[in-house]
Amino acid sequence: MKNAHLGGLEVSRIGLGAMTMAGTYTSEGALDDAESIRTIHRAIDLGVTHIDTAEIYGPYLSEQIVGNALRGRRDQVRIATKFGLVSHSGGGPGVTDSSAANIRAAVEGSLRRLGTDHIDLYYQHRVDSRTPIEESAGAVAELIAEGKVLHFGLSEASATTIRRAHAVRPVTALQTEYSLWTRDVEAEILPVLRELGIGFVPYSPLGHGLLTGRIRTVDDFPDDDWRKTNPRFIGENFARNLRIVDEVRAIGAEIGATPAQTALAWILTRGDDIAPIPGTRRVERVEENTAADAIDLTPSQIDRLNALEPAAGARHDDSNMQSIDR
Repeated sequence: MKNAHLGGLEVSRIGLGAMTMAGTYTSEGALDDAESIRTIHRAIDLGVTHIDTAEIYGPYLSEQIVGNALRGRRDQVRIATKFGLVSHSGGGPGVTDSSAANIRAAVEGSLRRLGTDHIDLYYQHRVDSRTPIEESAGAVAELIAEGKVLHFGLSEASATTIRRAHAVRPVTALQTEYSLWTRDVEAEILPVLRELGIGFVPYSPLGHGLLTGRIRTVDDFPDDDWRKTNPRFIGENFARNLRIVDEVRAIGAEIGATPAQTALAWILTRGDDIAPIPGTRRVERVEENTAADAIDLTPSQIDRLNALEPAAGARHDDSNMQSIDR
């Protein structure tokens, strides 16, 4: 597989997101840790060197699965994980805390669960409005000096926050949602990243599963699936957004690719400083996703994908949008 360059960090240009291994879209009873581990192993066999997780996923379960999967294979991958959505001073999971003390506590837990002595890429999961970004960046800089962390990342940060953090400790990568139905980063964020030499890691590059082409009704979702409350999956918005999928499917049919592969191939045309992390807990899906590395879209097909109408509806409900730094 070809590689992408995130600042000074080189990774496979298609990574693996481990969020769903902790049950993000499904009830915990339906999880299969052994299958998740097989998925990670298969991804590595296919050339994936970039595994992304976070302490909040589960919480803690995703990191534990990744750690178990990487026993004996740690040197084959770059591990990315995230802090800041678990308060270790009593608030617990779901409480935003990027204070220096909390980062210190978080990193020790992540290192233990991941079974490693260093984290390759350590992200602030969401910007903490109560803690100056300079404090958070400074705390990660100390961890880098100690060898516990190698690179500093941000997630869902505004251009202003990126600049402030980068002035304290160079930021290696920004992780933010980006796909054929979420392209707002192109206006301001991507130009800032390229000005500063920061790589970009798109999460949800398959539109929370919609761009796979396998979702035609939300009635099949379990009752606890958060997508049932996502504005893009509701009512007329959902019907309109299916038209995006239909065009992606049509282009894929021209080249013998699935909709998911076509959507990922489009992202890969956006630059060699971009490394999407499609998430899955299934071997067959990681095989499908990584095959996008070999797909070449024609200029005409890229133009057609670029011309798709933006998705209808906000990308999160109001409470989740409030957690995004803008």
